[in-house]
Amino acid sequence: MFSNKLNIEEFMQGLIKRNPHEPEFHQAVREVAESVIPYINQNPQYIETRILERMTEPDRVISFRVCWEDDDGRIRVNRGYRVQFNNAIGPYKGGLRFTTHLTLDTLKFLGFEQTFKNSLTTLPLGAAKGGSDFNPKGKSDREVMRFCQAFMSELHKHIGPDMDIPAGDIGVGGREISYLFGQYKRLENRFHGVLTGKGLEYGGSLIRKEATGFGTVFFMNEMLKHHGESLDGKRCVVSGSGNVALYTAEKIMQLGGIVIAMSDSSGVIHVKDGLTLEQLNWLIDLKEHRRGRIKEFADHFNCEFVPDSKVWTIPAQLAFACATQNELTIDDAKTLVSNGCIAVAEGANMPSTLEAAHYLKENKVLFAPAKAANAGGVAVSGLEMTQNSMRLSWSMEELEDRLKTIMKQIHKQCIQHGQEDGEHVDYVRGANIAGFKKVADAMLAYGVV
Repeated sequence: MFSNKLNIEEFMQGLIKRNPHEPEFHQAVREVAESVIPYINQNPQYIETRILERMTEPDRVISFRVCWEDDDGRIRVNRGYRVQFNNAIGPYKGGLRFTTHLTLDTLKFLGFEQTFKNSLTTLPLGAAKGGSDFNPKGKSDREVMRFCQAFMSELHKHIGPDMDIPAGDIGVGGREISYLFGQYKRLENRFHGVLTGKGLEYGGSLIRKEATGFGTVFFMNEMLKHHGESLDGKRCVVSGSGNVALYTAEKIMQLGGIVIAMSDSSGVIHVKDGLTLEQLNWLIDLKEHRRGRIKEFADHFNCEFVPDSKVWTIPAQLAFACATQNELTIDDAKTLVSNGCIAVAEGANMPSTLEAAHYLKENKVLFAPAKAANAGGVAVSGLEMTQNSMRLSWSMEELEDRLKTIMKQIHKQCIQHGQEDGEHVDYVRGANIAGFKKVADAMLAYGVV
């Protein structure tokens, strides 16, 4: 039996040695290790069974060639992945990304984060992530279809409704899910819920595209209520203008908040009196259907546009990081604190650097980590799986109520494990320990597997 206590630096050195040149994965693991290693050292059964070492090693990493033909008759070759990280509490669940610079490092960080996020939802979901270095932008529908069919021709061997249920993610929307599901159905000769994010016509769920953004705001609202605050009348900045950001903004406005800034990679729009519902709907149409740049919004509504900037420079009480990983740096965190920001919620995956997260917590800014705050997307994916299994469809109101309940339960778990002296709550520690404990206890129950 092992009796020595875990040391964070020694643990990280071993992990980096086993996984060289994977900085995003190292960052994700360190963020969890800082919280759970002190907890593990108080519970020796986790040390003796090497649970954290086992939890940071994926169950399997699948890599495969994807050959397809473009519209000019040229053969193209891409690489596909599926990282099945942990299925201790349920079948693998996690998105697929199609983007040019996709790496195994990114997929391992996302799969590791997904382990804790899925655990927090209270649903029986394991964790996985996958995708390809294929970029659907600029491709014709026929090219996207041929790629998706070639991709699924290999992936279908490794997935199933009780094995691994992929979903959409960056570059994989309703069109791609449709093509993927059509090919799966053709190859397997079965119609069942092997993918989530499907169209409503063939087993999809209402509020799926809104779920991550809605859930982020529900979590922020619970966090504020616990500390005697509310969203009502608060000035908010939201980074990004993809699905997560757009529907985060929508729910903020529905709950009485004021969205004064949003962004994309070209810059920031600043609407001093707050976006109206009409303006937000125009922006949703611009981004979802016309795939335009956010500067078009500034030109159309004659509002301030700051090129090559970030929303964090605009004074606000609440900040929602909904764009991409490591977008909120230590300098941004200092700006938020100096501008009087009282709370930050992560709608994207790991959008804050470790240094930024530490600074915000040290300065008593309420900080909702991604694995808790953005769990709404996978939660509704889990609800889509339930609807598919039961051969029914819930209404928008039923689904939103269920999502709200799940986010309340996640907040409750964070309080249980993150409450410090006085009223302050370390939500990072709370989320990490709660997510860890459920998965770790299941792994212990199975023995050495």
